[in-house]
Amino acid sequence: MLAKRIIPCLDIKDGQTVKGVNFVNIQTVGDPVELGALYAEQGADELVFLDITATHEGRKTFVELVKRIARELNIPFTVGGGISEIKDAEALLSAGADKVSINSSAVRNPQLINDLALNFGTQFVVVAIDAKNYDGHWTVTVNGGRIPTDKELFSWAKEAEDRGAGEILFTSMDHDGTKGGFANEELAKMADMLKIPIIASGGAGNMDHFVDVFTKGKADAGLAASIFHYKEIAIPDLKSYLKSRNIPIR
Repeated sequence: MLAKRIIPCLDIKDGQTVKGVNFVNIQTVGDPVELGALYAEQGADELVFLDITATHEGRKTFVELVKRIARELNIPFTVGGGISEIKDAEALLSAGADKVSINSSAVRNPQLINDLALNFGTQFVVVAIDAKNYDGHWTVTVNGGRIPTDKELFSWAKEAEDRGAGEILFTSMDHDGTKGGFANEELAKMADMLKIPIIASGGAGNMDHFVDVFTKGKADAGLAASIFHYKEIAIPDLKSYLKSRNIPIR
């Protein structure tokens, strides 16, 4: 088993870190640069910064903020939100991001995955998928979970891999912010289908949820926000606990 990664996620709105439940009821939790630096110091393996309203509001991700983050951080970080063409990704890479995450723009224009992979390499491209379970059918959504599409979770994940995605970041909207555990059944199914790493997002509430997501869910990385933002779980404690449960971590 490869070493598992712990990834705090910072959702950005108007330059501040925010958090909601099931993608709504958004609250401000602090400065993204300060929080990111703190998590890096505590032993986070990577960070994800998502400009959560960029696509919905038709804006580009805040490049200046990415430059500030890059100056302060010594661990890899991924940036997403409002990336719809090569030049957007180029600007973020130049600003210091290690990877870009595309979501709504990839659903609307799947060729973007191919183009980014071709220009920068597959390791640079994370395809984020927000999906919701409607009567047993996992439907892919866009615009921060606001709009359901005709795409189905598993077939879209496979297509993203085939087109050159280096990783899949799957968020279960049904589990997001609920702290009731990850969507392990769906994650395991995806892991069995794909060859690329899967980052699990949505539902982390305690340390056992991470044990479950790495064993039952077969995820390569566990991503969480509120439990870290509100200091419910400290990253060093989580890593010690995972080690005690024989889960390989970095």
